[in-house]
Amino acid sequence: MCGIIGIVTRRPRGEVMEAITCATRALRHRGPDDEGIELITDDGSELTVAFGHRRLSILDLSPAGHQPMRDEATGNWITYNGEVFNFRAIRRGLGSHQLTFHSESDTEVLLKGYGRLGLEAVNEWRGMFALGLWEAARRRLVLLRDRLGIKPLYYYHQGDTFIFASEVRALLQTGLVPRTLSRTAVESYLAYGSVQQPLTIIENVYSVLPGYALTFENGQVHSQPYWELHADTCAPRLADSRALTQEIGELLVESVQLRLVSDVPVGVFLSGGIDSSSVVALMRRATAGNIKTFSVYFKEREFNEHDYAERVAKRFATEHHPVLVTEDEILAKIPQALRAMDQPSVDGINSYVVSEAAARTGLKVAVSGLGGDEVFAGYDFFRTIIRDEQRRVQAQMLPAGMRRAVAAAIGAMASSNRATKLKGLLRSNQLSEHSVLLYRQLFTEEQRHRLLGPNGFNAEHPSRDSEMLRAWAGRQLANCAAADPINQASTLDLGGYLSNTLLRDTDTMSMAHGLEVRVPLIDHRVVERLLAIPGHVKVRDREPKWLLVEAVGDLPREIVNRPKRGFELPFDHWLLGALREQVEDALHLPKLNGLFQVSAMKALWHDFEIGRVTWSRVWNLYVLGEWAKLNL
Repeated sequence: MCGIIGIVTRRPRGEVMEAITCATRALRHRGPDDEGIELITDDGSELTVAFGHRRLSILDLSPAGHQPMRDEATGNWITYNGEVFNFRAIRRGLGSHQLTFHSESDTEVLLKGYGRLGLEAVNEWRGMFALGLWEAARRRLVLLRDRLGIKPLYYYHQGDTFIFASEVRALLQTGLVPRTLSRTAVESYLAYGSVQQPLTIIENVYSVLPGYALTFENGQVHSQPYWELHADTCAPRLADSRALTQEIGELLVESVQLRLVSDVPVGVFLSGGIDSSSVVALMRRATAGNIKTFSVYFKEREFNEHDYAERVAKRFATEHHPVLVTEDEILAKIPQALRAMDQPSVDGINSYVVSEAAARTGLKVAVSGLGGDEVFAGYDFFRTIIRDEQRRVQAQMLPAGMRRAVAAAIGAMASSNRATKLKGLLRSNQLSEHSVLLYRQLFTEEQRHRLLGPNGFNAEHPSRDSEMLRAWAGRQLANCAAADPINQASTLDLGGYLSNTLLRDTDTMSMAHGLEVRVPLIDHRVVERLLAIPGHVKVRDREPKWLLVEAVGDLPREIVNRPKRGFELPFDHWLLGALREQVEDALHLPKLNGLFQVSAMKALWHDFEIGRVTWSRVWNLYVLGEWAKLNL
């Protein structure tokens, strides 16, 4: 796992080297073990091409794995972040091409495989990856990002200059990218608590989309998918319950086994919930060796999951490392966690705390159960999504006047957060969006309009960036339009909330501590198979994620039957207590160049104090302000 940076430009070589050196050093936290900076083009070239790399050594710890790496046969260069876990099998498959390898790294396998097969090589890659590759013969830059968007990859293009990196902040450190907020991205952040790809919080900086290949050649950018999330209700390969769970179990064991490939110890995040417990159980099936599990717990009983994690660790004979974290310790870490954010996020502090605890033990690689809810239909809304979709379509067909009247009636009868959200939805233009997107919404369109004011709100006058957002959302919906509502929700949540928030936060906060996190439950073959199963098969009343539970086979029943809970922090308590003064001051004296309406900010704080809105709305705005203060 690493940090990467690359520049292709006609700017002077000295300026480029200074820029890429600053950016590479800014990525040190992602790869503390080694640094590489290479000027790829020679003195006579009209283009200056430079790659930078920071290395976290996981596979082939020797200098042979140093990057950027060159293929002597083709002259191609690569700077690569991630792991392709089946690289040894791919290498054996390349044997017929009489290729010579000089390392035991997956980097060299990808570089030589691409040189021989081109983009077709990616079809065999299983893992998480983001890379830049310079094709010497074509004088073309190729960027590739993994199918589910586990590893981040961002780029900036202006004129004859193209820059890519693992982090938005690294792009800013080049000095070649203007530090300007994107207003459309700010609105997206308000809507969902994180900026939705392909946008980033910085204007003219974009994300390479999951499953996409992006090229820069002759000053032109071209992007195309090599893989996409698809779901179809009419998909074949149904089976009886026992055969189905056996098939899924075998897929999961294979996925976990692949993610044990490492030249350093691998640990597991264990919360005591179904997903992380399943990963531990699957790992025990995959290996008879020592398994190290890690859990963070609190003294406070309402947040303490320690007993559940201990039971799982005992059941599967792991070497368990519980880490006690106090409230004061977490509060003290919040400023550090905010500094670690590559882009603002309403989530992520919990990931920072867990990652730091694991890294403190010397761990470099951890396996996580992230994605289980999205793939195995674990969230509560999966049980109501069919009804929700029916009601949404019915409401969409009502005349606008009738919808406004219903909204007014709701407003007169209730003032809760749920009522406010429903009222705003009925008054908005968002009923054409799928219910899962409405479920994930933080601020309604009406609330965003109040916060941003008429000059900052883009709904009626869409910009190029808002059109990009709509195009990507439309493509994702089109790829699951023929599916049932449950599979639609799963597909859209995988490409939305998981990719834009959970995976992004996990990457940023783990790499802040030089820790690699692997996520076997969203191996693309597992995802493809689960999306081919009709939704009604996956959802059962009072049997959460039954397909996963049955596929794993031997989870303790108290783990399966316990109430669902994530790793939660008591922000509502903190915002009215220890964090109150600094957050309240920030909302009353916004520092975002007049972006928000001060009166709306004050009203929001008041609504939070009286319980009309949840803590996440207040925290959302505070984090954005702090991020801007630190990075702009």
